[in-house]
Amino acid sequence: MNLLQAAEPAGGGYGTLIMFALIFVVFYFFMIRPNQKKQKAAKAFRENLEKGDRIVTIGGVHGKVESVKESTVVIATEGGGKLKVEKSAVASEFKEEELAQQNK
Repeated sequence: MNLLQAAEPAGGGYGTLIMFALIFVVFYFFMIRPNQKKQKAAKAFRENLEKGDRIVTIGGVHGKVESVKESTVVIATEGGGKLKVEKSAVASEFKEEELAQQNK
C-alpha cells in the first residue's frame, strides 16, 4: 500500500465540498443577508429625512432637522447651534421613549 493512497478521503472529496457549501449557506442567511437588509433600511431612512425630524448622528449628536439637501442635512442642537452634516452621518431617529428610559 502506498502512502498517497492511505491519505485520500474515502468519498473522493465530495463530503468536504458539501460541508463548505453548507457553511457558506449558513453564513449567507445568518450574517450577510440580515446585514444587507439593515443597510437598505438605513439608506431608505436617510433618503426620507424631513424638516422637523429628531435625529442622532453616528457621533452621538442629537438634533432636529432644519433643512435637507441632496447629500447634507442641517440640524439644530439644544444650545441653539446649527450643524451641517452628511446624510451618511445620520444614524437613527431620536425617540422620546428612549430618552425616558435612559433617564431612569
